[in-house]
Amino acid sequence: MLNTLSGRFLILTIVFVMLAEVLIFVPSIASFREDYLLNRLERAQIASLALLADDMLETELEAELLENAGVFNVVLRRDELRQLMLASPIPQPISSTFDLRDPGAMMLIRDALTRMIKPKNEIIRVIGAPVREAGLLIEVTMETAPLRTAMIDYGVRILALSAVISIFTAVLLFAAVRVFLVRPIKGVVSYMKRYASAPEDARGIIQPSAGVVELREAEEALQQLQIELTHALKQKERLAQLGGAVARVSHDLRNILTSAILFTDRIESSEDPLVRRLAPKLVNAITRAVSLCESTLAFGRAEEAAPTLTLFPLANVVTDVIDSERLAMENGSVSMSSDIDPNLIVRGDPEQLFRVFLNLVRNSRQAIVATNKPATITVSAHEDDENWWITVNDTGPGLPARAQEHLFTPFQGGARKGGSGLGLAISADLVRGHGGTLTLKSTGQGGTTFEICLPKDDGTI
Repeated sequence: MLNTLSGRFLILTIVFVMLAEVLIFVPSIASFREDYLLNRLERAQIASLALLADDMLETELEAELLENAGVFNVVLRRDELRQLMLASPIPQPISSTFDLRDPGAMMLIRDALTRMIKPKNEIIRVIGAPVREAGLLIEVTMETAPLRTAMIDYGVRILALSAVISIFTAVLLFAAVRVFLVRPIKGVVSYMKRYASAPEDARGIIQPSAGVVELREAEEALQQLQIELTHALKQKERLAQLGGAVARVSHDLRNILTSAILFTDRIESSEDPLVRRLAPKLVNAITRAVSLCESTLAFGRAEEAAPTLTLFPLANVVTDVIDSERLAMENGSVSMSSDIDPNLIVRGDPEQLFRVFLNLVRNSRQAIVATNKPATITVSAHEDDENWWITVNDTGPGLPARAQEHLFTPFQGGARKGGSGLGLAISADLVRGHGGTLTLKSTGQGGTTFEICLPKDDGTI
């Protein structure tokens, strides 16, 4: 109960209301004390007026008047003359004098609190203005025990009333919190539990209905999150199914390509010079296709093979990529070139880096061909003491905003219609396997530049 939102709110409400009542209690008890003393002055004045009406009051009647007024004696000043009107023996000396003709609020509060915490019975003198201006002043002497008892009784009644008000207010607020806050929150929690048990069930998506603005905003945010998560789960399921299909296709395609390699032996024995020149490239292309199928199967099992690092001339791999893409071009609108020192040796897996360069160059070529405008693609490289830097630059149309947002995300970063976005995602993964990075340096109307960084450090300690 106390660990719930409504329970804690109930306790806090009682505490804060009681605190407010305490702050009200202090000036209230001071006001009560002032009224008490003024009442005694008024009674004393009435008693003194009775004496003025008859100067020969009996001693018993005078004592009764003083007892009814609650004082020991009464002094009335009229016409600049100070006159002892009623008197009786004072049991002890006067300890304090209080003037009520023009008291300050803080002084009244201080005197009231002092009297509350001071249990000793004392004799005090109280001075005030007579009622209806029946003189210049009136003063009485009285004991403090009845005053303190009356103040305590009044304080107990005030605190009891405060407790009742606090509890009543807290119960009302408790009920309001349960209706307007706890119940909607429990509704949100139940929706979350229902959605967690069956995220694919659209009925578990919350429908915002709260009247409180903040709770409605929370419900709307939860609804948006559930919709996006449901969409992502469905997409993940479709991707899993697609991955299974791709794995099966890759398996069969690998077998077909393996058979195709057997036929290339006869092609290489052809006397046609063109066939003899293109046959090795065909063999290399089919071999790489087989390797790609095997890698796809490994990717489907989330087991991309680790790169086999060797030292090799980078220019040879880049030249193979450019030659392969030139054969795929239907026209000469795209100019491709390599600006790499033939003596530049890098450490890496030639087959995996071939796939990286092929994806980057092919993406650039396809983007340029789609514009029907001439452009160039240049692959360059340089090195420093710690890294090899390979740059693939084109003067094409640049990447669209959507492609930049999900650049290396599979099935979301496609830059052209019908593209899957797998090329860049796989390329980035292969480069990371070398301990390097693949980054988009720039893109825009002036073209696009990708940069590959391969560390020279072989990772040994």
